[in-house]
Amino acid sequence: PLPTQGSLLYLDTLHAAFPQALAPQGTALLSWASGHPCAPAGWPLPTLYCTPAEAGTLPSRAAALRVQLLFALRARALRVLEAGLAAELHDALAALRTGWPGLAQDLALGRLSPQPGLPEDVRGRLQALLAPDAARAAELQAECARGFEGIVQRLWPQLEVVVVGTAHGAEQLYCDTLRQADCKGLPFYCPFYQAAGALLGVNLWPEEPVPRFLLCPDWAFCEFLPCPAEEEPRTVLLGELWEGREYGLVLTARPGEYRCRAREVLRVAGFHKQCPVVEPVRRESQALSVRGESIPEERFCRSLCRAVGMWPGARLVDYICVESALLGTSSGACAPHYEVFVELRGLRDLSEGQRYKLDQCLQEDFPIYKSFRFKGSIGPLRLHLVGAGAFARLREALGSPLPMPRVLREERLLQLIQSTVIS
Repeated sequence: PLPTQGSLLYLDTLHAAFPQALAPQGTALLSWASGHPCAPAGWPLPTLYCTPAEAGTLPSRAAALRVQLLFALRARALRVLEAGLAAELHDALAALRTGWPGLAQDLALGRLSPQPGLPEDVRGRLQALLAPDAARAAELQAECARGFEGIVQRLWPQLEVVVVGTAHGAEQLYCDTLRQADCKGLPFYCPFYQAAGALLGVNLWPEEPVPRFLLCPDWAFCEFLPCPAEEEPRTVLLGELWEGREYGLVLTARPGEYRCRAREVLRVAGFHKQCPVVEPVRRESQALSVRGESIPEERFCRSLCRAVGMWPGARLVDYICVESALLGTSSGACAPHYEVFVELRGLRDLSEGQRYKLDQCLQEDFPIYKSFRFKGSIGPLRLHLVGAGAFARLREALGSPLPMPRVLREERLLQLIQSTVIS
């Protein structure tokens, strides 16, 4: 649970920036945590939400997000749209794209349609909270028929802000996608910084596009390793940090817990009343390395986004990258290489020349990769397109409310993503 001080700081900051954000029943929640009926921010203010707590605890992630979306659609006067992860908001809006006629019908009739992952007894209790609303159903149909660019603000015209539990690292791609399309024109606010299950900081600047967090000294015991690593690494404490430098985080969350490296790298962006303000930079554990080249996930993502920019009409939804050795014989007999699975919007197929652009971008961005490619010790990258919704199904199979890693190493999930390849 979050320290009470963290919850109060969040509520005060939200109210100061968006005065109507704390209106009763003015917040809709899109977040799945099977068996744990609690909002991501953890504060005990159920009157904020128009979403029943039970809706987020269903055994199926897809069912939970659809039910929460239905309750959100009932509330035209929403002020805040909150999601545990940006990917959850994306998947709920993807369900709106494909299933809006059924959602409109449920709104009009005041019912909750049966669906996989929604037990009948739970469906009965949730349906008792619904009432027919033909006018809202007609509005939903009219707005969806116009298209989905800016759909969030059109469906909820009084909406002030989108709150997400995580907006950096693996989730930044979804935040960027939502800002460009469905949530166009709305600010995104990520209120908390958490690592290894502990709350470390709070974001006091909700209207800034890049989230930064004030580290609070009494929430956890933090130490920092300067980056790049020194020959004889020595941790420093909060009062010894330098503005502009990067540090690896070493964490002891509560008394009696083990001291551990959180595998998080932070940049000190400044200070606020003598406490450091940090920006998360990357996770140390997520890197590609078939020959020791060690390409960090966030830098690979930048190369991929640059390549996607060379494919006219394409918008990147999500991706994972796999080292070919994990795929066994299905990766072919060539030298070790990267297998990349991407989901795109706006483009159905890629030519061989377009596919090669990613390998070319990696060679330009990483001289060590280019050297290995020239020697032939790393083979050509193989790029696969997957079907729409493939990553939503992958998150469902993962069964975790945590962000999905982009460097995938789990065979069960590799087989699932391979089964969705379309080209």
